[in-house]
Amino acid sequence: MFAPLLRSASPLASRLRLSTNIFTKPPYRRTLTNMTTRSVERQADIGKMKVEADGSFKRKASTFRNFIEKGGEFAPEKGRYHLYVSYACPWATRTLITRKLKGLESFIDVSVVSPRMGSNGWTFGDIDEFPGADPDPLFGHKHIKDFYLKVEPDYSGRFTVPMLWDKKTGTIVNNESSEIIRMFNTAFNNQIPAEKAAIDIYPEPLRKEIDELNEWVYDTVNNGVYKSGFATTQSAYEAAVVKVFESLDRLEKVLEGKEFLIGNQLTEADIRLFVTIVRFDPVYVGHFKCNFRTIRDGYPNIHTWLRKLYWNYPAFKDTCNFDHIKTHYYWSHTLINPHRIVPLGPVPNILPL
Repeated sequence: MFAPLLRSASPLASRLRLSTNIFTKPPYRRTLTNMTTRSVERQADIGKMKVEADGSFKRKASTFRNFIEKGGEFAPEKGRYHLYVSYACPWATRTLITRKLKGLESFIDVSVVSPRMGSNGWTFGDIDEFPGADPDPLFGHKHIKDFYLKVEPDYSGRFTVPMLWDKKTGTIVNNESSEIIRMFNTAFNNQIPAEKAAIDIYPEPLRKEIDELNEWVYDTVNNGVYKSGFATTQSAYEAAVVKVFESLDRLEKVLEGKEFLIGNQLTEADIRLFVTIVRFDPVYVGHFKCNFRTIRDGYPNIHTWLRKLYWNYPAFKDTCNFDHIKTHYYWSHTLINPHRIVPLGPVPNILPL
């Protein structure tokens, strides 16, 4: 159904085989010479962005990588940990979905920051009273960065969410979402109801296949949309956006006749892809210039998979807040959207089954 995206040295128009001829001439090429790495890093993303000399976006690695595990420094104790998230952030939403799937709501408390990220990064609700944003219940901090500087006064990394805090020792356990969801998957199994403990989003027989799919989906889709949106040269943008749609074409084939990505069960691969796909039409198509096709009109298999997860599993629907999602991207990235106008569409944000 979908012709492949071909790579060549020719202009973008000759690389795309779309159903309609939307390009009439090669794209106008220009380099944004006045957009330096420093100016990009100063925008609302606060240390999250790093743009190379060629204009391509590089994401820095997470810093805190400890684990909740029985017999370890961070034991699986009910009420000990507090999770800080943004509904807008796809990485943070991974942890919210897994927390709800595993029934950990009474084990791990959650606080939600405002979607409007300013010069100090993620802000708590008592500073920016955006609907659904919480104040910090532990210390009355005003920004997420206050936690990082509390732990390490000389910290120079990223002030990111999700961030898992240990109330017992007063430190950050982990701020890498892919590791947090695996902790949530198993760490509390001997304390939660049997039906919740039986849910396994990273089952042993499927791990190799899950890891292989996660690797290319992360690079070209999850992070690929950011590489497209944050690129500061035409060539860097084109290289990134073509890979996004090559991978979406590949995923469309993977989901042919299937309800889930791997095997016949819900796994972390579905969770990790969902958080990007649910944001695709409302944000990435326009804001990040990923506009070859929309999900709803260009990828029937992915679109069906997306809607089944959203409408059939409360863990997906209840942790998805489109107001926070659209406000964050369009309000916070002022180099991309300087007037901070938040679009009303698409209407609806997600279609019914």
